[in-house]
Amino acid sequence: MIHQYINNGYHIVLDVNSGSVHSVDALFYDVVKALSDVVADMEKPEKLTEDQRNAVFSALEGKYPKEDLEDALSDAQELIDAEELFTADIYKDYVVDFKKRQTVVKALCLHIAHDCNLACQYCFAEEGEYHGRRALMSFEVGKKALDFLIANSGNRVNLEVDFFGGEPLMNWNVVKQLVEYGRSQEKAHNKKFRFTLTTNGVLLNDEIMEFCNKEMSNVVLSLDGRKEVNDKMRPFRNGTGSYDLIVPKFQKFAESRGDKDYFVRGTFTRNNLDFSNDVLHFADLGFKKLSVEPVVAPPEAPYSIREEDLPQIMEEYDRLAKEFVKREKEGRGFKFFHFMLDLSQGPCVAKRLSGCGSGTEYLAVTPWGDFYPCHQFVGNEKFLLGNVDTGIVHTEIQDEFKCCNVYAKEKCQKCFARFYCSGGCAANSYNFHGSINDAYDIGCELERKRVECAIMIKAALADEEKGE
Repeated sequence: MIHQYINNGYHIVLDVNSGSVHSVDALFYDVVKALSDVVADMEKPEKLTEDQRNAVFSALEGKYPKEDLEDALSDAQELIDAEELFTADIYKDYVVDFKKRQTVVKALCLHIAHDCNLACQYCFAEEGEYHGRRALMSFEVGKKALDFLIANSGNRVNLEVDFFGGEPLMNWNVVKQLVEYGRSQEKAHNKKFRFTLTTNGVLLNDEIMEFCNKEMSNVVLSLDGRKEVNDKMRPFRNGTGSYDLIVPKFQKFAESRGDKDYFVRGTFTRNNLDFSNDVLHFADLGFKKLSVEPVVAPPEAPYSIREEDLPQIMEEYDRLAKEFVKREKEGRGFKFFHFMLDLSQGPCVAKRLSGCGSGTEYLAVTPWGDFYPCHQFVGNEKFLLGNVDTGIVHTEIQDEFKCCNVYAKEKCQKCFARFYCSGGCAANSYNFHGSINDAYDIGCELERKRVECAIMIKAALADEEKGE
């Protein structure tokens, strides 16, 4: 399967099945396009036939000299021989045994607080309540969750725990207690905890920053962008904006992180379709690691992304990608989460096929200890898996998630981005289509665009390194 596109002047040819990416000239681009009409995916390298070569000559006659076409066909053959062009999908049989695999849990999302001191308009958690009641996780429940993770992580050494909410800092003492407990268990069980904290910043202070810089591998700082954008969607419950209080704290926190990870993470809505300005606003504030993601909301919500918004959003991603390259070349670059693409190695095959591992490798834990496949399923009792006292009791739900992969989703079959997005978000699929084995269509369109931009950026920066 071949995917071709032109972005920012770069002619990109992607061999989907092998993952090979080629930045080429217009001639070779057109030759591959002509070959795509007559060449099928190859289980092993084959020589181009005379009929296939003649099809190229016929399609491009008059546009390019024949000798140039001959050279391009020779180059194409070299890539075919190297299994970097027109390769077959070798992963289909890999998923057959997914259901039979031992369930090894590697990550928990601890809902340390089902409460929040902001009233974000788009919040799927309903100000931290998750369609239920306000509650704070006790140390005892959190301790049982960590014990569960240790006991069900098999031979895995590195374990991940996200402190999530609501707003986790509303239950800060328990966060500290659980970090201390986790650290006390590492040596005895040959485990290493990687803690992450997601916060809106309202309660941030020097003591919390110091602790996080010591213990948190990553912090996610929630902010939506420019002051007017952020304050419209992320106000306090009395309606006043949060930007002026939070930004100085985040700047101080980010500066203090040193070589440890952080991301300033925002959400764009229909109210700020010019979201590239918000990303660049973050960069201009001094933040180096950024993420601004599209809201996922019911179609009737006034701020939801609609199909008619897609052209503008696509233009925004293109604009952002060009500015990303420009700033990188000027020595003032930044990281943008959706443009972070590893073309040389990337995720293992299982991850490329099944994604985040929700419901199997990754679970969410409510303040009272219930297990759900991820934070977005919390409160939907159809997906209640068990709790910290009983363990996983509804294994049939877990089996359903084990089988959630790109080959189980019809929409993924002909999508060039399937091995990058791994089938997309199961929760979004369920919320829009009633099945975890479907796909959220608007999300798919945006993901394809982000992948194209990310690959273009790789090509542009590679040219820079070569001095072109």
